[in-house]
Amino acid sequence: MVSVQRVIDPRHLELLRALDEHGSVTEVARLTHRTPSAVSQQLRQATREFGHALAEPAGRGLALTPAGRLLAAGGRDVARAIARVQADWEDHLGEPVGEITLAGLPSALTYLLPDALRELAETHPGISLRTHDVDLAEHEFAGLTKDVDIVIAHSLVSERPAGTEGLTVVPLAREPIDVAVADAHPLAQKSRLTPDDVVDRQWVGVPVGYPFNSVLTSIEHLTGRDLDVVQRIRDNRLIEAIVASSDQLALLPRYTTPADAGLTLIPLTGVTTTRWVSAVMRPVTAERVAVRRVLDALSRTDEGRASPAAGTPPSR
Repeated sequence: MVSVQRVIDPRHLELLRALDEHGSVTEVARLTHRTPSAVSQQLRQATREFGHALAEPAGRGLALTPAGRLLAAGGRDVARAIARVQADWEDHLGEPVGEITLAGLPSALTYLLPDALRELAETHPGISLRTHDVDLAEHEFAGLTKDVDIVIAHSLVSERPAGTEGLTVVPLAREPIDVAVADAHPLAQKSRLTPDDVVDRQWVGVPVGYPFNSVLTSIEHLTGRDLDVVQRIRDNRLIEAIVASSDQLALLPRYTTPADAGLTLIPLTGVTTTRWVSAVMRPVTAERVAVRRVLDALSRTDEGRASPAAGTPPSR
């Protein structure tokens, strides 16, 4: 007797892909606006139809079996194929539309977002951009792609922030990071600084794991001395206020530090002090035409667009 092979239900592949990426029925239910019991029921149905165990308990969540991982990979292939067809269809219609969600660190959004919003309003009024700001350790930005279309992250090591393996990364800009001092500080008269100039000063730093902290670590490595980091603060506006009213130093981005903050920005030589600002997305999301148009508007690396190299010099 000839057995009949069942047609694979693409909804089961999508479920397994989601479970593979998010690791729990509860999280998949939240993201798909269903109840956990409904997701569990679909998983049981998929298991019956494929005739193999597809997931097993792992701590407080689930881990896919080898069979489940194979089918989840197929789910990613199907999702990308559908996204490409959707993108081609949107191109055929001529005008991208839809809501795009965006999250990113405030200093980079300050530099990129205002011009992007103006450009989108003029050229693609059918695209609605919904934005919220976050300030995280570098490796934590990738996790936001589970809930947000585009994540704006940064790194002082490469265009690809830590933890973004398997995700689509699009470089948007490069921005120098300078040493900030109060206008009345003795170092404010210098045109450039070296690690030896700043190693014995007090610093306002960022939490360990944040990209700017790698500059402080490099200073320590080159000089063989520990820095005196008296504060570790996330918010640049608060850092600016502290530095402007004290003898302490900080690292601040050149293009988004206000000119009227009472600060002088001075380039630091001898260590890597340029950050890459990049958009991070799931590969399926990156296929959308509306997403690509938002990336075009955000980019400051394309020829003919504003470039960080043409920005204002360090304040004097």
